[in-house]
Amino acid sequence: MRPPLALLLTTALLAPSAFADDDHHRALRVPTLPQYQQECAACHMAYPPGMLPAASWTRLMGGLDKHYGTDASLDAASAKLITRWLTDNAGTGRRVSATPPPEDRITRSAWFIRQHDEVGASVWKRASIKSASNCMACHAGADKGDFDEDRVRIPK
Repeated sequence: MRPPLALLLTTALLAPSAFADDDHHRALRVPTLPQYQQECAACHMAYPPGMLPAASWTRLMGGLDKHYGTDASLDAASAKLITRWLTDNAGTGRRVSATPPPEDRITRSAWFIRQHDEVGASVWKRASIKSASNCMACHAGADKGDFDEDRVRIPK
């Protein structure tokens, strides 16, 4: 017996979005480059490269001498290696727009704002969270690229 045409059409229409979600989750779980972990995670979480488009990573790495008010300069070889890894694994597709967010901040990207629209401004200011960029406060597996909504725990 052949499946009804409506079922085939529905499956065909839904499949690309399911694959896009799988691609997005895979992009957040790219094995971390040891140099990236060593250099960047010394000051903040080593954000998965899939959270920003390649243009943002290129600009961020090109301006490490004034990285959000801090001199995070690296030697040329390390900077080149990390930049290449970030841009090769950067976010693509509809979740991460090709248009970089303001100031290349993950927390100012359209997808981040959409995903956190139910989080009130006062929540980000809690002493246990401090800012929207502190992913680990609510997403315990963020450092491994795990941002599953079922495991979110917003601290008091």
